[in-house]
Amino acid sequence: MSNPNNVSLNINHALEFIDGNALNIPTLSILTEDGDIHPSATAPAISKHTAIKLYETMRFIRLLDERMQGAQRQGRVSFYMQCLGEEAAVTASAAALDQEDMIMAQYREQAALHYRGFTLDQFMNQMFSNELDLGKGRQMPIHYGSNELNYMTISSPLGTQIPQATGYAYGQKVKHIDAKTGELASTIDNITICYFGEGAASEGDFHAGLNMAAVHKAPVIFFARNNGYAISTPADEQFKGDGIASRGVGYGIKTIRVDGTDALAVFAATQKAREIASTQGEPVLIESIAYRLGAHSTSDDPSGYRSKDEEANYKTCPIEKFKKWLVKQQWLNEEDDLKAKESIREDILAALKRAEVVQKPALEELVSDVYDTPIPSLVRQYNELKEHIQKHPDAYPVTAGRIK
Repeated sequence: MSNPNNVSLNINHALEFIDGNALNIPTLSILTEDGDIHPSATAPAISKHTAIKLYETMRFIRLLDERMQGAQRQGRVSFYMQCLGEEAAVTASAAALDQEDMIMAQYREQAALHYRGFTLDQFMNQMFSNELDLGKGRQMPIHYGSNELNYMTISSPLGTQIPQATGYAYGQKVKHIDAKTGELASTIDNITICYFGEGAASEGDFHAGLNMAAVHKAPVIFFARNNGYAISTPADEQFKGDGIASRGVGYGIKTIRVDGTDALAVFAATQKAREIASTQGEPVLIESIAYRLGAHSTSDDPSGYRSKDEEANYKTCPIEKFKKWLVKQQWLNEEDDLKAKESIREDILAALKRAEVVQKPALEELVSDVYDTPIPSLVRQYNELKEHIQKHPDAYPVTAGRIK
């Protein structure tokens, strides 16, 4: 029997509605709080090199976040967003990818970029918008991008990267489709991962992007970071379904929910998701559950919308959890770890001081490579700005930060 409606033809003669929470999605957890493997769980195959690199990335990002949060409070940078509490979700997912896979991030995925090889100085140059910034100083702090590392430049508007990721991933797939049969001729070399928060999943772009990916079978991993809050709006005021994962099932997408504080669970889920995307040429949705331990950004005060008691109930540190497992594998030494932290703190402060005295990009960089040839209105605006700065030079310092 034909099925033009594309629905399951399970005829029922009794009047019955399906409850909105009928789908009960489990959460994959592998590590205990003490760094042991749950008795009924299976640890993924992960090399010592990858595990150590994963931990070192999380450790670095935590220390960078602490220092740059302080730098913003000192007035040295204008804005910052921490990855506090979500380091495992971001880093372990990035570790499960191929270096050539495309990453489309939201704004809390600096760990994925550092895992790929983005250096401390590159982070600082971007945050200070100096002349060494890859983005030519055009973006606000933490809006990173790297063509070399296959990390699409971050956009401030929420959710725009989701349909873009679908389109990019479909392009990756097209190269592997047999022109005669229309079927996949081989495994797709590289896929796309798209990160976003549960708040961004309330945007129309989320629904458009997932539906397009499902219908056209784009090899994209949608990685939803459900950290409990969209700035100050709690999850229960954003949606009434079973998290974000239930929506993936609704769109016909293979879906899994993971404990976002568990590096091994995230690594295993992303590793399998990549296999599905590359061999079957279809999308996968991963929902990570990890409480946002800090504020949304340096412009936010969480005490206005959540209590200290609530925060005390969600103090699981994904870095410590994974560290305990590494120590038990005898892959990490506590004393060496402490020494490394002190060294990293010194390196971060030194890099900050270097970046804030580097000159800002030349003024003409504002209009270069926006168009092949700057259009008249852009040239006019540029000339007006140049005249304004010449009249008020003291208001426009030549360096990115403060000089003492």
